[in-house]
Amino acid sequence: MNADTKAPCDELLLNNQVCFALHSTSLLMTKVYKPLLQALGLTYPQYLAMLVLWEQDGLTVGEISNRLLTDPGSLTPLLKRLESEGLLKRTRSREDERVVLVQLTDKGHALHEDAKRVPQCILQASGRSLERLQQLQSELLDLRASLQKAV
Repeated sequence: MNADTKAPCDELLLNNQVCFALHSTSLLMTKVYKPLLQALGLTYPQYLAMLVLWEQDGLTVGEISNRLLTDPGSLTPLLKRLESEGLLKRTRSREDERVVLVQLTDKGHALHEDAKRVPQCILQASGRSLERLQQLQSELLDLRASLQKAV
């Protein structure tokens, strides 16, 4: 073998990369979610924001942003869209006008009932038991925590 035709380095093979396994799985997970969420009139990022609000209504944009590990600037257009759909209401704080409070409307609360079928559909599509998915989720949260410390 000459210097121009080196054997590929195993550490740099695409299928040996944890990042690619996570990325490609995330892409496919989003594809599975897409028709389920279209039936609810939501995109995947909108669904994540609604999950946060269904868990705890009346948060600030900053609090939602922290929960979703995103910056408030990218969250604002998404929240504006949900507001235009009548699912939530945004109001400026009386104490600090820079703070925007987000509250679900009756329509937003009602959508929660329709969304309750989504997790079961995802479980079925995964081909895994609930216990195995919970174990995977725990490992991913552990990995996320380690990565957060590294950045």
